[in-house]
Amino acid sequence: QVQLVESGGGTVQTGGSLRLSCEATERIFDSYAMAWFRQAPGKEREFVAAIRWSGGYTYYTDSVKGRFTVSRDNAKNTVYLQMNSLKPEDTAVYYCAAGTTWPARIVRDYAYWGQGTQVSVSS
Repeated sequence: QVQLVESGGGTVQTGGSLRLSCEATERIFDSYAMAWFRQAPGKEREFVAAIRWSGGYTYYTDSVKGRFTVSRDNAKNTVYLQMNSLKPEDTAVYYCAAGTTWPARIVRDYAYWGQGTQVSVSS
């Protein structure tokens, strides 16, 4: 069973940066997609970014384009989310997910989930 562990969350001021990491307990196969979702209090979980393990193809939700970058390190079985120019509306618990569908931007397309890491952006 694949387990995902997120880290790197924290509190920053508007305009600051954070880098989230998601490490998998097992080797990630080329057919997998890795994604980041986020969920703010009282809101539904929403798609943020995804990367296809083979080839590194990526896509993002419109609200983070130009600010966030998703990347991977195959040797470390790890996916990253570099977040720059953070805004208060980015405040949420960020979740890492893995699945076998590409492209995919909905929760049910991902079978494996991390525990989440809190990102707070002050105004």
